[in-house]
Amino acid sequence: MKAKHTTTVQSCQRLAEGVYDLRLVYETDPGEVLPGQFVGVYSKDSARRLPRPISIAGYDPKGKVLRLVFRVVGAGTEEFSHLKAGDQVDVLGILGNRYDLPALSGKKVLLLGGGIGAPPMLCLAKALHSLPGTEVTAVLGYRTNDLFLADEFEEVSKVVIATDDGTAGFHGNVVEAVRAQNLPADVICACGPLPMLRGVKALAEERRVPCFLSLEERMACGVGACLGCVTKTTKVDAHSHVKNARICTEGPVFNAEDVEI
Repeated sequence: MKAKHTTTVQSCQRLAEGVYDLRLVYETDPGEVLPGQFVGVYSKDSARRLPRPISIAGYDPKGKVLRLVFRVVGAGTEEFSHLKAGDQVDVLGILGNRYDLPALSGKKVLLLGGGIGAPPMLCLAKALHSLPGTEVTAVLGYRTNDLFLADEFEEVSKVVIATDDGTAGFHGNVVEAVRAQNLPADVICACGPLPMLRGVKALAEERRVPCFLSLEERMACGVGACLGCVTKTTKVDAHSHVKNARICTEGPVFNAEDVEI
């Protein structure tokens, strides 16, 4: 729902250096919340009028509690890291499209999360865990051994760790880890930095398996009006009439075959 909601902070905890786990309680039902979607979080500073897009790490429909795990990268997210229980926060959305759970059901699903791309993959892993016959392996990439969320992945999936500095798990990136261990997959889903996603797309093409990528981009409006967050596509977009798609509306989840990254 592309509506602005007032939420109340339930908690905000530090998970690792610069990484925070924020829980927000909606006053009114935001509607269906699905893996792959995101929200826009508003700053209290009038100089920062545009909401900051943050992927959804989880949602509890009974308590209407939204979970956001984010990294501090600027003034807006720095502000969010200091939120306390009881603070009120305005949130835009639920925004964007989602992973097609029925299409993933009963498959061997390989989830690749790089850095702060891991939180939306956790939301997806938990959803897939409840689908009969679905085998999930999560390959998580970190800079070093600050393995935030890894323990939660282990509750719902097999887990392979890759670190840039070799201090935990495989020494290298997530794509190299998949190749080194020859991890099986009927379908691949991934979220992370663009160089990683390029490697994931190439991996899927080599293996000739479907691949779905959650793209990250700087956003302005978050609702598709400004065309500020476009990605090149292989097909002509019905909205813009060129080979572009808006990550905030047609995405953030795309079939890898449909985007040129």
